Amino acid sequence: MSDTQPVQETGDDIRFLVAVQYIKDLSFESPGAPHSLQPNEVAPQINVQVDMAATAVGEHGHEVALSLTVDARRAEEQLFLVELTYAGVFVITGVPESGLRPLLLIEGPKLLFPFARSVISAAVRDGGFPPLLLQPVDFAALYRQSLDDSVSPEATPDP
Repeated sequence: MSDTQPVQETGDDIRFLVAVQYIKDLSFESPGAPHSLQPNEVAPQINVQVDMAATAVGEHGHEVALSLTVDARRAEEQLFLVELTYAGVFVITGVPESGLRPLLLIEGPKLLFPFARSVISAAVRDGGFPPLLLQPVDFAALYRQSLDDSVSPEATPDP
């Protein structure tokens, strides 16, 4: 018999649950293979782009899509290109509307990122290259930057 008691929920409890997570889109290209797979003393340049989006799914559900693009080049030669959209559906209750967007675009991607990083690493490894370990991403900083970009003079239409 368990000593724990069920948690009594009140109407203002915040719930943030992952209902499901999945690969929404995955592409791996290695246009220079097999030549690009040969050992080389010059380290490749790795460019990583990150994007996030959130959409409502049902009454309390929200899909968060984390898009990562990894472009690896040596000089002008493209070694590989990985494009991944990894998504999750989060069930959220008890959060005011003003707090929903930051929660979705900061905490959602933060939870999805380790899984997306693993998918990319496996795709790169299976493509014949050494596994790629993406460094952690500061999703709070990206969110703040997106807010700054949306209020910049370039983003404001001329009268």
